[in-house]
Amino acid sequence: MADFARRQVAGFALLAVVAAGSLLAGPDRLLEVARDLTDRPAVFGALLVGVYLVRPLFAWPTTLVAVLVGYAYGPVVGFPVALAGTTASALLPFLAARYVGAGSGLVARLGDSGERFFAATGDLRGMVASRLAPAPSDPVSAAAGLSGVSTGAFVVGTAVGEVPWTAAAVLAGGSVDRLSTAGLTAISWELLAAGGAVAVALLAGPAYRAVSVRR
Repeated sequence: MADFARRQVAGFALLAVVAAGSLLAGPDRLLEVARDLTDRPAVFGALLVGVYLVRPLFAWPTTLVAVLVGYAYGPVVGFPVALAGTTASALLPFLAARYVGAGSGLVARLGDSGERFFAATGDLRGMVASRLAPAPSDPVSAAAGLSGVSTGAFVVGTAVGEVPWTAAAVLAGGSVDRLSTAGLTAISWELLAAGGAVAVALLAGPAYRAVSVRR
């Protein structure tokens, strides 16, 4: 019981750090440093690893980092690098949520809702659909951790579902002459609509079966 309480306190402290980080650490300084290091691939690679590790703490979108990768490495090399980094980065909130546990109150209800969702869809299908839907990455990762999704299904589902978003961001980064926050609109509304439509199609079968069982 004491161990569970400590994990809950650690979880609330982590949320406080993320909230503070998202308010205080904007991407402007990151873009400035990245511009200065693009002609030094090894140093830029080290920076990239660090950015992927701290990205969830600052609530930076995964597409922001993918744009940096595309800008530095181009689309051919940049796409696999960005997809691997995005998937690995998503593991951090997933594992943190699994460690903290559902607890009680709103977090417990979120965990229960997630468990019902993944029970209906299956872990892999549910993860792919969740990633294809135009939803923030880290809350999806945390919800999967609270819901008991297997690590293998989480990794594979994240990698598959993030393909269109990562590709769009890397291509956007590779096409710009100068990095700036004004030029980071990598995701068009057409891609958002397409991703949402595919996510709905993936969930249509499980939703129909769930309704049929209730009848």
